[in-house]
Amino acid sequence: MVRKGFIYQYSCLLAFFFCCISVMAQPAQIQETSLPMDILQVCPPSPSDSQYAPFQASKFIIGEIVITGNRKTKAYIIERELTFKSGDSVLLPDLVKQFEFARTQLYNTRLFNEIIVSLKSFHGFVVDIQIDVKERWYIFPVPYLKPIDRNLSAWADKGYSVDRVNYGLKLSWNNLTGRNDKLRAWLITGYTQQMQLAYELPYIDKALKQGLGFNVSYATQKELNTNTIGNTQVFLNADSIDYAGKYLSYNFNSSVSWYYRPGILSRHMVRIGYSISKVDSAVIVSNPKYFNKPQEVVRYPEFTYNWEYNKIDYIAYPQKGMTAALEFYKRGFSPEMNLWQFSAKTTNAWKFKNRFSYVLNFGGVLKLPFDQPFFNQRLMGFGDYYLRGYEKYVIDGVASFIIRNTMRKEILNFDVPNFRKNSRSTIPFHVFAKVYTDIGYAKSQYYIPSSLNNRMLYTWGAGVDVVTLYDLVFRFEYSMNQLGESGFFFHLRNDF
Repeated sequence: MVRKGFIYQYSCLLAFFFCCISVMAQPAQIQETSLPMDILQVCPPSPSDSQYAPFQASKFIIGEIVITGNRKTKAYIIERELTFKSGDSVLLPDLVKQFEFARTQLYNTRLFNEIIVSLKSFHGFVVDIQIDVKERWYIFPVPYLKPIDRNLSAWADKGYSVDRVNYGLKLSWNNLTGRNDKLRAWLITGYTQQMQLAYELPYIDKALKQGLGFNVSYATQKELNTNTIGNTQVFLNADSIDYAGKYLSYNFNSSVSWYYRPGILSRHMVRIGYSISKVDSAVIVSNPKYFNKPQEVVRYPEFTYNWEYNKIDYIAYPQKGMTAALEFYKRGFSPEMNLWQFSAKTTNAWKFKNRFSYVLNFGGVLKLPFDQPFFNQRLMGFGDYYLRGYEKYVIDGVASFIIRNTMRKEILNFDVPNFRKNSRSTIPFHVFAKVYTDIGYAKSQYYIPSSLNNRMLYTWGAGVDVVTLYDLVFRFEYSMNQLGESGFFFHLRNDF
């Protein structure tokens, strides 16, 4: 029986890797990309105009590249996203395609609200290029107020209790030094306590290919999810247990990251970290299999390798192109903690006539060995990894996949005046109607049976998406599932 289980687990691993290989085999050549929902401006003048017709077959030398509007962002950060440079020889029609690709790449850096890439002037067969940008607001020192529950539906099940709310200060400072670096500083109190300091500098070398980052965090929880019964989280509260301490959970994490971006479309990340997870004895009494062994403290190293590929018109709400990511994660190397996790996700989008678009999302996770403690069982229903229509449930397990199919049509777009003129003169709103269907599966070998594990799951529905500045996407959805349940759900996040 042991031999059979071994073969079964590693057969699943091989199948998972075949899927990963098919993702990585996608072509990486640069092609013409569409504009992200007209947020990017049309470049004037177009070399396709009649006045440029005699030069269509002639090669031009790129002269000066003039960048304006970048009050904070370093010019070389902008030039890093370009497929052309001064001195290149290029046909004008090919240059137009590179203009479109450059605008897409620059917008997906999430540094700018507006980008215009255009021909500035001709000097014989030398052409100068103009890049005009309007930068975003980079500093967000905002009050933090958020329910501790995983989504609004879960908070509603708790009666929208204000006692289940965290509050504090969350500082997000993007483009801190003008190098597209990011600083995060959180100081959260209320129902839980959380402190975090993180920094990411994408480029540290002259070639602009390598970067570094670090993260340090500490968190405590008075209420802890110690079990899942009937696909519903079971919580333990320190205030309701006489022999429990003030907090049920203490977590410390530190890590350093190295980034490598050899070209424009792909990026590699390696992260090494160390974590300490401690729980109150009441947690072990409630669930002896919370960890691998009935112990209160687990210390473990962590290793992560991640590969990303992005050739998409607009990351926050794609209508054309492809993104993909593969990740290997190792947590612990001892009997107390031993998890090998492999995950893959991809988004493919196609744009059609009459403002229609179709998006296909795939996500998959595999955890080995299959015999994992509850601490490592979290799977569907957290973050963006869920089936639309099953938001009320969590589905633990060790292997799963999700396929989302969405057909959309833009039904409305309009602008409203923006009084902060130096950022953007207007605020755009794009409204999309959509229909969708999701398919998923989650395998579990946990000791508590679940009605949603080890079976195919299906959902379907319709909704409206509203897309605006700063990559905000508001999703209003009415979903149904195969259990005969239906409901209205609101999300403020992106697919995967």
